[in-house]
Amino acid sequence: MKGIVVKSTGSWYLVRDTEGKLHRARLRGKFKLKGMKVSNPLAVGDRVEFDVETTGEDTAVIHHIETRENYIIRQSTHKSAHTHIIAANLDQAMLIVTLVSPRTSFGFIDRFLVTAEAYDIPTIIVYNKTDLYDDQMQEYQRQISHMYEQIGYKTMAVSAHNNEGIDDIKELLHGKTTLLSGHSGVGKSSLINLIVPDLELKTSEISGFSDKGVHTTTFAEMFEIDPETFVIDTPGIKELGIVDIPKNELGHFFPEMRKLLNKCRFNNCTHFNEPGCAVVEAVRHNEISLTRYESYLSMLMGDDNRK
Repeated sequence: MKGIVVKSTGSWYLVRDTEGKLHRARLRGKFKLKGMKVSNPLAVGDRVEFDVETTGEDTAVIHHIETRENYIIRQSTHKSAHTHIIAANLDQAMLIVTLVSPRTSFGFIDRFLVTAEAYDIPTIIVYNKTDLYDDQMQEYQRQISHMYEQIGYKTMAVSAHNNEGIDDIKELLHGKTTLLSGHSGVGKSSLINLIVPDLELKTSEISGFSDKGVHTTTFAEMFEIDPETFVIDTPGIKELGIVDIPKNELGHFFPEMRKLLNKCRFNNCTHFNEPGCAVVEAVRHNEISLTRYESYLSMLMGDDNRK
């Protein structure tokens, strides 16, 4: 049988088959012995093949994982030498950010965007809690949105509290598999509950699925909100470390830098202090945002400021 992983809490997974039925499944052991330095061999969104067991316990065994089209990955918070795949096989990502209560840093936004760029995942930046903005903050948000829109990212300003912008989000989600991500407290759950008012009922129907043997409270979960429209909700991400991007390739994942890469004097330019660097010149002439360039330098230097 074929299906999609819609929930993971560790060594047990919830798999949705092609008819929409849910199966509590485990991964056949050999997949865990391939030396992959990931804390989770399977992620929500993975397409798998599985067999239903005949033990009478209504469980299944996953024996094949299809090749991933893409994924969002970060450094594991539990194992420093490992990475953690947040979700796989995405059509797009929606990063929920806030300028107040709590404030999402530019560093975090840009790290997420770089990770998504590295795996060709289009990303929409959604500013929530606009009901808390005064006039000055509204103007600041417009300036930030303009900065990201200039380099090709779609941005939106919404208020879950006032139910503003929800229809626009629904339109963007339609017919796609979308990852919703962001810090804790930015209002992801509030937005999802407005998008799918009966989601609490759907959640309670599978609340019995758990893995008490795994000491973790972090997992992603996929919900079908309309036919062929799926949303993957994720726990709030506190930190987002860049994974497997060589320093001399980092600029490839900043769209505004990417278009200048062939104009630097040196083809291995790191855009830091090399002579004849087109990117540095663009920053000096305000053609590349200083804010974005500072984010780039932070990643280039390996600064531990991931929040």
